Amino acid sequence: MPFTKGQSGNPNGKPNGTPNKATRELRIILKNVIADELNNISEQLAMLPPKERVELLIKLLPYSLPRVYPESYQMGDGGQLDW
Repeated sequence: MPFTKGQSGNPNGKPNGTPNKATRELRIILKNVIADELNNISEQLAMLPPKERVELLIKLLPYSLPRVYPESYQMGDGGQLDW
């Protein structure tokens, strides 16, 4: 007696998209670890040599600021530039 697609033997079972217990616990643990590290990031950055500090900040920048795209204008496109 096979089941048809989209049905199971337990119609009241776990809904689709519900994370399992291990995933939920892991996310809570990781969230706490990241929060603790963010509280200490100033001290950790101060201990790095200047070159490594700048490299790390450049890597973290996309997570804190929106990406800026360059604008280009061509002569005769009807746009008005106010100087």
